[in-house]
Amino acid sequence: MRCTDGSQAVLEHVKPLRDKNRRDAYRLKWWIHVEPRPAMRAELDGLPRYLATPCVSKHRIFVWLPTEVLPDHQLIVFARDDDYFFGVLQSRIHEVWALRMGTSLEDRPRYTLTTTFETFPMPTPPKEQRVQIDAAGAELDRLRSAWLEPKSASEAELKKRTLTNLYNERPAWLANAHTALDAAVATAYGWPIDITDDDVLARLLALNHERASVLQFR
Repeated sequence: MRCTDGSQAVLEHVKPLRDKNRRDAYRLKWWIHVEPRPAMRAELDGLPRYLATPCVSKHRIFVWLPTEVLPDHQLIVFARDDDYFFGVLQSRIHEVWALRMGTSLEDRPRYTLTTTFETFPMPTPPKEQRVQIDAAGAELDRLRSAWLEPKSASEAELKKRTLTNLYNERPAWLANAHTALDAAVATAYGWPIDITDDDVLARLLALNHERASVLQFR
Protein backbone atom coordinates (compact mmCIF):
# COMPACT_ATOMS: atom_id res chain seq x y z
CA MET A 1 0.00 0.00 0.00
CA ARG A 2 1.29 3.42 -0.95
CA CYS A 3 1.24 5.81 1.98
CA THR A 4 1.14 9.57 2.11
CA ASP A 5 2.89 11.50 4.83
CA GLY A 6 -0.37 11.68 6.78
CA SER A 7 -0.94 7.95 6.76
CA GLN A 8 2.68 7.00 7.54
CA ALA A 9 2.03 7.41 11.26
CA VAL A 10 -1.01 5.15 10.97
CA LEU A 11 1.11 2.55 9.18
CA GLU A 12 3.77 2.70 11.88
CA HIS A 13 1.55 2.82 14.95
CA VAL A 14 -1.80 1.29 14.03
CA LYS A 15 -0.85 -1.60 11.75
CA PRO A 16 1.41 -3.37 14.28
CA LEU A 17 -1.47 -3.43 16.77
CA ARG A 18 -3.99 -4.58 14.18
CA ASP A 19 -1.64 -7.35 13.06
CA LYS A 20 -2.13 -8.91 16.49
CA ASN A 21 -5.92 -8.63 16.43
CA ARG A 22 -7.79 -11.94 16.25
CA ARG A 23 -10.64 -10.52 14.19
CA ASP A 24 -10.03 -10.78 10.46
CA ALA A 25 -12.00 -7.62 9.79
CA TYR A 26 -9.58 -5.61 11.93
CA ARG A 27 -6.37 -7.46 11.09
CA LEU A 28 -6.73 -7.72 7.30
CA LYS A 29 -8.32 -4.29 6.80
CA TRP A 30 -6.20 -2.56 9.40
CA TRP A 31 -6.56 0.91 7.84
CA ILE A 32 -10.34 0.97 8.41
CA HIS A 33 -11.33 2.43 11.79
CA VAL A 34 -13.99 -0.18 12.65
CA GLU A 35 -16.27 -2.50 10.75
CA PRO A 36 -19.77 -1.29 9.79
CA ARG A 37 -22.80 -2.09 11.94
CA PRO A 38 -25.57 -3.01 9.45
CA ALA A 39 -27.81 -4.45 12.18
CA MET A 40 -27.71 -1.19 14.13
CA ARG A 41 -28.42 0.88 11.02
CA ALA A 42 -31.35 -1.37 10.14
CA GLU A 43 -32.83 -0.88 13.62
CA LEU A 44 -32.45 2.90 13.40
CA ASP A 45 -33.94 3.10 9.92
CA GLY A 46 -37.18 5.06 9.94
CA LEU A 47 -36.65 6.62 13.37
CA PRO A 48 -36.40 10.42 13.60
CA ARG A 49 -33.99 10.12 16.53
CA TYR A 50 -32.37 7.55 18.79
CA LEU A 51 -31.13 7.41 22.36
CA ALA A 52 -27.44 7.22 23.22
CA THR A 53 -25.17 7.30 26.26
CA PRO A 54 -21.36 7.31 26.51
CA CYS A 55 -19.71 4.02 27.42
CA VAL A 56 -17.60 5.83 30.01
CA SER A 57 -18.77 9.02 31.67
CA LYS A 58 -18.64 10.84 34.99
CA HIS A 59 -22.39 11.39 34.78
CA ARG A 60 -24.81 8.80 33.38
CA ILE A 61 -26.50 11.01 30.81
CA PHE A 62 -28.77 9.85 28.00
CA VAL A 63 -29.25 12.09 24.98
CA TRP A 64 -31.25 12.14 21.77
CA LEU A 65 -29.31 12.06 18.51
CA PRO A 66 -30.72 12.53 14.99
CA THR A 67 -30.42 9.46 12.80
CA GLU A 68 -28.17 11.45 10.46
CA VAL A 69 -25.49 11.17 13.15
CA LEU A 70 -23.50 7.94 12.92
CA PRO A 71 -22.30 6.89 16.39
CA ASP A 72 -18.87 5.41 17.03
CA HIS A 73 -17.87 2.63 19.42
CA GLN A 74 -17.74 5.02 22.37
CA LEU A 75 -21.52 5.29 22.46
CA ILE A 76 -24.17 2.82 23.56
CA VAL A 77 -27.14 3.18 21.22
CA PHE A 78 -30.81 2.33 21.76
CA ALA A 79 -33.20 2.09 18.81
CA ARG A 80 -36.01 3.89 20.61
CA ASP A 81 -37.45 7.36 20.07
CA ASP A 82 -40.03 7.62 22.89
CA ASP A 83 -39.75 9.88 25.92
CA TYR A 84 -41.01 7.12 28.21
CA PHE A 85 -37.95 4.95 27.51
CA PHE A 86 -35.68 7.99 27.87
CA GLY A 87 -37.35 8.92 31.15
CA VAL A 88 -36.87 5.50 32.74
CA LEU A 89 -33.21 5.22 31.73
CA GLN A 90 -32.46 8.80 32.83
CA SER A 91 -34.07 8.24 36.23
CA ARG A 92 -32.23 7.80 39.51
CA ILE A 93 -33.56 4.26 39.77
CA HIS A 94 -31.76 3.19 36.62
CA GLU A 95 -28.66 5.21 37.50
CA VAL A 96 -28.37 3.45 40.87
CA TRP A 97 -28.60 0.08 39.11
CA ALA A 98 -26.09 1.13 36.43
CA LEU A 99 -23.52 2.27 38.98
CA ARG A 100 -23.76 -0.99 40.89
CA MET A 101 -23.92 -3.38 37.93
CA GLY A 102 -21.50 -1.61 35.60
CA THR A 103 -17.73 -1.42 35.69
CA SER A 104 -15.40 1.58 35.82
CA LEU A 105 -12.43 3.14 34.07
CA GLU A 106 -10.31 4.83 36.72
CA ASP A 107 -12.91 6.98 38.52
CA ARG A 108 -15.46 7.06 35.68
CA PRO A 109 -18.37 4.60 35.59
CA ARG A 110 -18.64 2.38 32.51
CA TYR A 111 -22.05 1.47 31.12
CA THR A 112 -22.14 -2.14 29.96
CA LEU A 113 -25.10 -3.53 28.03
CA THR A 114 -24.82 -7.10 29.28
CA THR A 115 -24.55 -6.42 33.01
CA THR A 116 -26.31 -3.05 33.19
CA PHE A 117 -29.09 -2.70 30.64
CA GLU A 118 -29.98 -6.33 29.92
CA THR A 119 -30.35 -7.08 33.62
CA PHE A 120 -32.40 -3.96 34.39
CA PRO A 121 -36.10 -4.74 34.97
CA MET A 122 -38.14 -2.00 33.34
CA PRO A 123 -41.39 -0.99 35.06
CA THR A 124 -44.71 -2.19 33.65
CA PRO A 125 -47.04 0.67 34.60
CA PRO A 126 -50.56 1.40 33.39
CA LYS A 127 -51.04 3.91 30.59
CA GLU A 128 -51.61 6.94 32.82
CA GLN A 129 -48.30 6.41 34.64
CA ARG A 130 -46.45 5.88 31.35
CA VAL A 131 -47.84 9.25 30.26
CA GLN A 132 -46.44 10.88 33.41
CA ILE A 133 -42.96 9.50 32.74
CA ASP A 134 -43.26 10.51 29.09
CA ALA A 135 -44.13 14.10 30.08
CA ALA A 136 -41.41 14.34 32.76
CA GLY A 137 -38.79 12.97 30.35
CA ALA A 138 -39.82 15.35 27.58
CA GLU A 139 -39.67 18.31 29.98
CA LEU A 140 -36.19 17.39 31.19
CA ASP A 141 -34.98 17.12 27.59
CA ARG A 142 -36.61 20.47 26.71
CA LEU A 143 -34.97 22.26 29.63
CA ARG A 144 -31.53 20.79 28.90
CA SER A 145 -31.77 21.63 25.20
CA ALA A 146 -32.77 25.22 26.00
CA TRP A 147 -29.75 25.57 28.29
CA LEU A 148 -27.36 24.06 25.76
CA GLU A 149 -28.43 26.38 22.95
CA PRO A 150 -29.90 29.62 24.30
CA LYS A 151 -31.26 32.08 21.76
CA SER A 152 -28.66 34.72 22.55
CA ALA A 153 -25.21 33.47 23.51
CA SER A 154 -21.69 34.10 22.29
CA GLU A 155 -19.63 31.39 20.64
CA ALA A 156 -17.33 31.30 23.66
CA GLU A 157 -20.27 30.80 26.00
CA LEU A 158 -21.74 28.02 23.85
CA LYS A 159 -18.46 26.10 24.05
CA LYS A 160 -18.80 26.02 27.83
CA ARG A 161 -22.39 24.80 27.68
CA THR A 162 -21.88 21.06 27.76
CA LEU A 163 -23.95 18.48 29.59
CA THR A 164 -20.93 17.55 31.70
CA ASN A 165 -20.58 21.15 32.89
CA LEU A 166 -24.33 21.38 33.44
CA TYR A 167 -24.41 18.27 35.63
CA ASN A 168 -21.29 19.38 37.49
CA GLU A 169 -23.16 22.55 38.48
CA ARG A 170 -26.58 20.88 38.75
CA PRO A 171 -28.68 24.07 39.05
CA ALA A 172 -31.99 24.04 40.89
CA TRP A 173 -34.11 23.79 37.73
CA LEU A 174 -32.20 20.67 36.64
CA ALA A 175 -32.47 19.07 40.08
CA ASN A 176 -36.22 19.83 40.16
CA ALA A 177 -36.74 18.28 36.72
CA HIS A 178 -34.93 15.14 37.83
CA THR A 179 -36.93 15.02 41.05
CA ALA A 180 -40.18 15.11 39.05
CA LEU A 181 -38.91 12.38 36.72
CA ASP A 182 -37.68 10.19 39.58
CA ALA A 183 -41.04 10.50 41.32
CA ALA A 184 -42.89 9.44 38.17
CA VAL A 185 -40.62 6.41 37.66
CA ALA A 186 -40.81 5.34 41.32
CA THR A 187 -44.61 5.56 41.15
CA ALA A 188 -44.55 3.40 38.01
CA TYR A 189 -42.83 0.67 40.02
CA GLY A 190 -45.28 1.15 42.90
CA TRP A 191 -42.47 2.30 45.19
CA PRO A 192 -42.20 5.27 47.61
CA ILE A 193 -40.97 8.49 46.00
CA ASP A 194 -38.29 8.90 48.70
CA ILE A 195 -36.97 5.34 48.35
CA THR A 196 -33.31 4.92 49.32
CA ASP A 197 -30.59 3.72 46.97
CA ASP A 198 -30.12 0.49 48.94
CA ASP A 199 -33.83 -0.23 48.76
CA VAL A 200 -33.83 0.49 45.02
CA LEU A 201 -31.10 -2.09 44.50
CA ALA A 202 -32.80 -4.68 46.68
CA ARG A 203 -36.16 -4.28 44.94
CA LEU A 204 -34.68 -4.26 41.44
CA LEU A 205 -32.70 -7.40 42.21
CA ALA A 206 -35.81 -9.13 43.54
CA LEU A 207 -37.78 -8.07 40.47
CA ASN A 208 -34.97 -9.28 38.22
CA HIS A 209 -34.99 -12.73 39.87
CA GLU A 210 -38.78 -12.90 39.78
CA ARG A 211 -38.94 -12.23 36.05
CA ALA A 212 -36.03 -14.58 35.34
CA SER A 213 -37.82 -17.42 37.15
CA VAL A 214 -41.00 -16.79 35.15
CA LEU A 215 -39.08 -16.99 31.88
CA GLN A 216 -37.31 -20.15 33.03
CA PHE A 217 -40.53 -22.06 33.56
CA ARG A 218 -42.32 -20.95 30.41
